[in-house]
Parts: sequence; structure tokens; C-alpha cells
Amino acid sequence: MKLVSVVVPCYNEEEVLPMFYDEITKVTDGMTAKWPELTFEFLFINDGSKDKTLEIFRSLADKDKRVRYISFSRNFGKESGMYAGLSNAKGDYVVVMDADLQHPPEFLPEMYSYVSSGEYDCATTRRTSREGESKVRSWFAMKFYKIMNKISQTEIVDGAQDFRFMTRQMVDAILQMSEYNRFSKGIFSWVGFRVKYMPYKNVERPAGTTSWSFWGLFRYSLEGIMAFSTAPLALAILFGILGCAASLILYICAIFSACNYGDSAGTLAIIGTVLLVGGLDMICTGVLGQYLGKTYMESKRRPIYIASETDETYRSKKQGA
Repeated sequence: MKLVSVVVPCYNEEEVLPMFYDEITKVTDGMTAKWPELTFEFLFINDGSKDKTLEIFRSLADKDKRVRYISFSRNFGKESGMYAGLSNAKGDYVVVMDADLQHPPEFLPEMYSYVSSGEYDCATTRRTSREGESKVRSWFAMKFYKIMNKISQTEIVDGAQDFRFMTRQMVDAILQMSEYNRFSKGIFSWVGFRVKYMPYKNVERPAGTTSWSFWGLFRYSLEGIMAFSTAPLALAILFGILGCAASLILYICAIFSACNYGDSAGTLAIIGTVLLVGGLDMICTGVLGQYLGKTYMESKRRPIYIASETDETYRSKKQGA
């Protein structure tokens, strides 16, 4: 028998969870009928939801023994949710997917056929359209992938999703990268292995709203750049050189103005130079500070997540009551 663990990070997904459970069980029941050697477990991660997500997990665990869950003590972020799921998944194969049905469960049989053949270690979807997204958000997303692939030695495929069907070998390799500041898209690419990209068009959420704001995605993109590239450090040096060159030009202009028009023009030019150099110094210091901050957080070795409840503790309390 082969166990497939379906890991589902959730944050405020009470509206869509019943629909997701109906869809995922329908697809997995069809897979067990076609491949009798397969069994499934559904591992839900409650990332500090403020709605009734945890109550739904409890209800599902009561009626379906395949359902497991981990509930965080607060919101740690999707990256921590995925790491918790991968760390606690028991399967020979592990699937990571969202509960909002933008990762269509009907892709799972095809994914399994690719991975079980032995030709690939991972099957994932690659979005070929961004329907439903604003033009500004889509433009920034495309630019991010282009910049990331230019400044990093790790290639990240444009449109590649976190929706993945992976072998245990690949999951174990991912878990070896236990850094606190995580960027899974980069980690998935960095560990290598043979990946099958399956194109699909973007699917809108059937219910609820996304928890990803533009600012949240922007911060997430910065995490990715700083996790897999040191190019911003070189950029800071380049700005410093350009700043020095600009300062030299301004000094020459100031001297020329002082000789031909009086001291006032020269004084203003000097003030402008000081402001320019000071601004560039702040940029360089800020970039260095970001990397130092990441190093500082890693040195603390804080846990990536803290669980306040699991399906096991819930069932134990219920039996004790």
C-alpha cells in the first residue's frame, strides 16, 4: 500500500473548506478505485485562523479518520504552514495544495501518473494565464520572476505553483532546509529533482477572499530575493560608486559656479552633494541591515511554528470527556 498525504495550509477558509473537502474526497475516492494500492490522509494546517476554520477541522476529524490537523497558536504564515505539513506528513507521496480550489483537485490523478512512473520526482502546475488578477499585480508578478532568475542561480519557473505532488525523497530533501526565513518556490527549485510542469489556466476562488494583499506579496517577493540572491549587496556597492561619481561631478559644478557666479551656487551644490551621498549611504545601510536582520533571526533558532492543538490531542480530550 502507498500512502498519499494531502497537506492543506488554511487561514480563514471557513467558507470554502466544505466545498474543498467534497471535491478532494471525490477525486481521491476515484483514485483509490483506479489504483487500489493507494490510501490517503488529509493533513490540514490551521494558521491562526480567526473564523470557524478550526471548528470545521474538528467536525471533519470526527466523521473521517483520514483527516488530521495541526492548529497553530497564532498566525505564522503560509510558509510555516507548508513546513509543518511536510514535517508531519506520513505519506510515501506528499501533495501540497490550497483549500481555495484554485489548485484543482482533478489534477491529482494525472500528477500521480507522472510521479509513480518513476520518470519524475515531482509534478506541479504552471499557470499560463492570470485571469482574475489586476493588471498591476500581474505585471509585478512577471517582473519578479524575470528579476529573480537574472540575479539568482536558482531558476524559478514563471507561473509555477505551490501545488505539488512529490515523492518522499524530495520531501525529505526539502525538510533538510530548515531555515526560519522560508521561500518555498525557491526551495523547491534549489533541491533539484525531476519536475513535470503541467500548464493550466487560472481558476478563481468559488467563495471567500484571498488573504494575500499586494503589500503581502511584495514583502514575500523580497523574502525570495534575499533568501536566494546576494545581488542587492552588489547593487548597494554599485549605488555607492555612482554616488561618488555624481558627487565628484557636483563638486566640479560647484567650483565652476563659485568661480563664475559667486559662493551661493557653490554652497547649494555642496549641500546637494551631501544629501545625495547621505541618501545613498542610507540605501546601502538599509540593504545590509536587511541581510543582517535575516542572519539575526536565523541565529535565534526560533521554532518555525508552534502548535496549540492537533487532531490527536482533540480526540484524546474527547475520549477523556
